[in-house]
Amino acid sequence: MVRLVLIFAIAVMDYVYGRPPPLPPLPLEDGCYVASEEVMIFRVEGEAIILSFPMFMSVLKVRKIAPRTAKYFITKHNGTDGVAYPGEGRVQQHDKQLWFLPAQASDSGEYTCTYRNETYCVKGTITLHVFTLSSVDLEKLSYPIFATVGKDLRYSCPDLSDFNRTDGLIEWYKNSSSTVAQQSRGSSSLWDTGVLMIPAVKQNHEGLYTCQLSVLINNQQYKVSRAVLLHVQSADPVVPTTAPDVSMTSNQEPTASSSSTPHSHVIPPPVIVSPVNGTILESLHGAGLDLFCKVLTDCQMSDSTLVTWQVNGQSVESSYLNGRALQGGRSVTRVSEGCQVEMRLVVVAVKEEDAKTELKCITENQGGKQEVFVQLYLEDSTFTWLVFGALAASCFLAVVCIFLYVLFKPKRKKKMDYFLARQNSTF
Repeated sequence: MVRLVLIFAIAVMDYVYGRPPPLPPLPLEDGCYVASEEVMIFRVEGEAIILSFPMFMSVLKVRKIAPRTAKYFITKHNGTDGVAYPGEGRVQQHDKQLWFLPAQASDSGEYTCTYRNETYCVKGTITLHVFTLSSVDLEKLSYPIFATVGKDLRYSCPDLSDFNRTDGLIEWYKNSSSTVAQQSRGSSSLWDTGVLMIPAVKQNHEGLYTCQLSVLINNQQYKVSRAVLLHVQSADPVVPTTAPDVSMTSNQEPTASSSSTPHSHVIPPPVIVSPVNGTILESLHGAGLDLFCKVLTDCQMSDSTLVTWQVNGQSVESSYLNGRALQGGRSVTRVSEGCQVEMRLVVVAVKEEDAKTELKCITENQGGKQEVFVQLYLEDSTFTWLVFGALAASCFLAVVCIFLYVLFKPKRKKKMDYFLARQNSTF
């Protein structure tokens, strides 16, 4: 009995102090657990696309669900039916990726990757938008970045980790120019393989840049490109830290200056309504993080309103979170106060090194600019484990008390009964 109590105590101590906090449960749909939806992908037809599911794979890895030899099933939703893909042809499935060689506008849609075994089922979804060359607006598909006048800029061609770039040379173009920017020590802009470098940024560096790569897949050359929209700001920008009160403009009396120019249209600055500046975000180790920056703006300015995320003052693609953090899924929704622009940021798996990381949302249009920051902390589970430890200790003490009671229970009454019975038998 003593040995059993000791084993129980050791097991409780190992559970309390040796295991990480439990992860939140996944939602269940049609008998299958559902991972967080991936960031939407926007691409152009005629290029190679590799569709992967980082949020889905993070769930499997953190929860230790699927072995290395697991098989994945990728389908495209077409009404109520799913279309599967073989390992050959224009669209091919390779393990947990889907390759488009090359992509067509008809490939747009929602794709699902599913892992299933005898006892467990997990699925993740991603939405792909493939635009025709005649209808695409590269600025709307671009990755926004900021640079300050006089500062050096170094920016890697984004979202190319799925491609083998061993033999590929990345070339940079500006403003859809057909001329490749040449490397030159004397020029103000320097390019190398995959990295855009601009020392001492000037205002005229602002514009749309395109990085282009030729990749070799199955002995065939395919084109891959990404658009980057560079915004150059002055060295000392005026950034409001609090959102202006938009509720006080409806009942105000017109002033003399405003009545003298009745046809002038003042563009209001964009307002970040979420998240709140200075918010502290707590996340469990290994869990994913899903954030939305919501900006209220004039509907006429919604398309030209920039909304982007930064990590410790750097673009997501240039930060240390590149590969684990993705931004995208921009959407515009009409609300009663105007239009709301949303930009999503997904951190695939939070690690110890992410503690106190500053995530900043920046919005800007012709009316002005605003930025807010949130700070990331790992959730302190000390209190939770103390409560659990107290309960475990109570159970342990209860078992010990029961054991001691059974061990040292008085036996006088039993002896007396035996003695009396013996007397009776002798008589």
